[in-house]
Amino acid sequence: MNIKRTLKTLIVDDERLARKALHTLLDEIGMVEVIGEADSVASAMAVISVQKPDLIFLDIQMPGQSGFDLISKLNYSPNIIFVTAFDEYALRAFEVNALDYLVKPVTPARLVDAISRVHEEPQMLKIPEKSLSLDDRLFLQFSSNYIFLKIDQIVVITSSGDYSEVRTKDGKHGLTNKSMLEWEKRLPENTFVRIHRSFIINLNFVEKVEDWFNNSFRVYLTGVEEPFVMSRRYTSLIKNKLG
Repeated sequence: MNIKRTLKTLIVDDERLARKALHTLLDEIGMVEVIGEADSVASAMAVISVQKPDLIFLDIQMPGQSGFDLISKLNYSPNIIFVTAFDEYALRAFEVNALDYLVKPVTPARLVDAISRVHEEPQMLKIPEKSLSLDDRLFLQFSSNYIFLKIDQIVVITSSGDYSEVRTKDGKHGLTNKSMLEWEKRLPENTFVRIHRSFIINLNFVEKVEDWFNNSFRVYLTGVEEPFVMSRRYTSLIKNKLG
């Protein structure tokens, strides 16, 4: 196996015996350097702020705050491997771009496979993405912060080069690393519609549609002062959806 570098690794689990068992396995495998252990989100953040680990083995259910809460506090993107006694969080783990999801007790072979993913090509790590519903939440980098964004709170998505800008119901807006094509493929098609190559809107926030020049339209959205121009090629689509 071609390991390019030793990964600085943090173990976060509220159970001391679970931390020690994983630490022992990692020492035997020799693929990482364990730089610390933590039993809570607060103690983990204390280590992370100083050490900036490359890899975090993270339990999900812990007293107080969960592993997902820890992820929402990060200001960078380490590799995350969830280690938990429960398997019902697997889909949500992949939604927050976890590298892998291990169910206790962890076997050495499964652990080696998980760590090896860190060194694979990025395209090999991509998890197939499901279509989203209005009740789903995505964990996103939102400008300089990380947030859990509920899909039904999105008012409009605007193209911004290789990125996209999301505006929410409460007036917040920020850049995300998701492309317009990715949004279009995953958002609920009965609620979100592309009205221009640069705009995807939530139909639930449409206040008014008015004629504009050259057979185009202007679309007014709740809480957004400036209207959005709907190009001719999308006109029939939105008319059908608006009834």
